[in-house]
Amino acid sequence: MEASGSELAERLVALYPVLRCLSTRVLTELCQTARRVQLAPGTAVFDERQSCPGFPLILAGTIKVVKSTATGREMLLYRVEPGDSCIITSSCLLGHSRYSARGIAELPLTLLVLPPSLFEQLIAEQPLFRDFVFHLFAERIAELMQLVEEVAFHRLDQRLAKLLLARGETVRATHQALADELGSVREIVSRLLKGLAGQGLVVLGREQISIVDRDGLRQLADGGR
Repeated sequence: MEASGSELAERLVALYPVLRCLSTRVLTELCQTARRVQLAPGTAVFDERQSCPGFPLILAGTIKVVKSTATGREMLLYRVEPGDSCIITSSCLLGHSRYSARGIAELPLTLLVLPPSLFEQLIAEQPLFRDFVFHLFAERIAELMQLVEEVAFHRLDQRLAKLLLARGETVRATHQALADELGSVREIVSRLLKGLAGQGLVVLGREQISIVDRDGLRQLADGGR
């Protein structure tokens, strides 16, 4: 069932409190002109070298943003959740450039896409909206710098241990999915996981990894093993 204009506005403001700075007229225009998009998991939201159709406001689901190589390997750059902004999309709109990465619906995705003209109007006329976009720019850049540091200076087994620790006691993921997130290949990640299991740090199951020695895994993530 489609939400009414007022219900949609309330939902947007709840997820993106910065939109409270907009007048009722501008918020109504936003809801009326934005394009509503629903995508199934695994569907491409945007592709490399594609022109940018507009600025997404996520109502439900997540987008994973990945960089691909010519051989088909992928590395996760970041995820975009409700209330967040995609900085690659923002940079494309501000710089009038094409996408340099891929966005994929990770969960059932519902979003509103603001047309570029409205995005530019909000950036120019609404200081709080502009601050919101550039604040998220700063946060994402810091995350990407940390990713560069980990890839350049940390061993893959350290990065794998850190990833597992961040997922909780039981990690439900395929070896391929973990490899994609680490920017590696399945065979190497599978070998590392078997090594972790051999050390008694994890127990491997079908599409899941259970952590049994969290302190030992944290020691490895810190470079101590």
